Amino acid sequence: MERGNFRSKLGIILATAGSAVGLGNVWRFPYMVGENGGAAFILIYIGCILVLGVPGMVSEFIVGRHAQANAARAYDKLSGGRPWRWVGYLGILTSTIILGFYAVVAGWCLQYLYAALVGHVNGSADYVRQYFVNFSTHPWKPVLWGVAFVLVTHVVVARGVQKGIERVSRLLMPILLLLLFILVVASCMLPGAMEGVRFLLMPDFSKLSSSVLLDALGQAFFSLSLGTACLCTYASYFKKETNLTASAGQIAVLDTGIAILSGLMIFPAAAAVGVSPDSGPSLIFITLPNVFTQAFTPAIGYVVSIMFYALMVFAALTSTISMHEIGTAFFTEELKQPRNRSAWILTTVASVLCVFCALSVGAVDIRLMGFSLMDFCDLLTANFMLPLGSMLTCLFVGWYIPKKVVVSELTNDGTLHMPTLLQRYFLLTVRVVCPLLIALIMLHQTGII
Repeated sequence: MERGNFRSKLGIILATAGSAVGLGNVWRFPYMVGENGGAAFILIYIGCILVLGVPGMVSEFIVGRHAQANAARAYDKLSGGRPWRWVGYLGILTSTIILGFYAVVAGWCLQYLYAALVGHVNGSADYVRQYFVNFSTHPWKPVLWGVAFVLVTHVVVARGVQKGIERVSRLLMPILLLLLFILVVASCMLPGAMEGVRFLLMPDFSKLSSSVLLDALGQAFFSLSLGTACLCTYASYFKKETNLTASAGQIAVLDTGIAILSGLMIFPAAAAVGVSPDSGPSLIFITLPNVFTQAFTPAIGYVVSIMFYALMVFAALTSTISMHEIGTAFFTEELKQPRNRSAWILTTVASVLCVFCALSVGAVDIRLMGFSLMDFCDLLTANFMLPLGSMLTCLFVGWYIPKKVVVSELTNDGTLHMPTLLQRYFLLTVRVVCPLLIALIMLHQTGII
């Protein structure tokens, strides 16, 4: 069965960066910056991207492009059928679980885009707060919007790599960036907005601690989609002349830039009305609607609300597309099924999980180990499955794959010049530094340190 490939370098960058850019860039990064010293956290975060993020991305790129196969088969081919194949299976399972509960929040964004269009999120702070509670605990509305989001994702993925994923990424990512720039400008022009800019960009080194470092490591890790098998799967569609290290760097720059711009969108507007951004769904669905209402005139606030939730929908969609593609590629190649049929298998599984996760938020008491099903899936993937998958990939590339294969992929069979010192740095990083850092992230996420 012939595999697809990305048509252009731009398509590679936009599609792969789209997999990393998501809801976490819009609310999690600004919140962590605000809590952990402003620009001081940003500087540490950029260092973590360089030390952990880029080498981790390149590791997954090496596995995917060299094998030219779905994640499970890629690890199987490179290990000669040894147990390393389970790293690929772990990534596929992780991405499927994430797609199931991520679609719930993406569905909330879709609902809020509709609500912004019809003017349902304009009102007092108490009204907006109650609106979110009523919607998120409704017995069928979150289910409907969540499954609808999975189906929209299905339509894109079923069309293939070039006609679906690459074409939509080339459309959505520029629109996302345009919306973000417009919202940043609108936010920064508000009276009192510069206080929010200073809060974001002025470093407060007094807040730095070992915990802040670990938070920055974790944000760098999750922001770039490490450990989901997404990067491995997308790299299997890379052309042989693609420069893996340059692509990883460009994707990291784009992802980090969008996260910082999101802070420039949120903090100035919040400062203009005296609101402190907080974490979780309340920022997107409770705090920001109040900000839009208070900071802008009714007409401008209406337009800004629509643009913001359109931005959220697009950011979520670029992520769900990549998560869907991981399982679709697996079923297509391993079951030897047409892409559309394979996509339906993944869509069905994700939709079922989405339904139960959506219900567990409030409509039905579905719990595992004391957590709602949605929170349990989030904690399981974030604290264990993602870090474990990425750690094993680094160990696999650093210690198991022959060095000549790694160097061949880094240099495109010798056609790219890469200094020997840089090659040694990469191997040292993936063999020792990245596994240790990921182990620290896991210990920190589970509260051990």
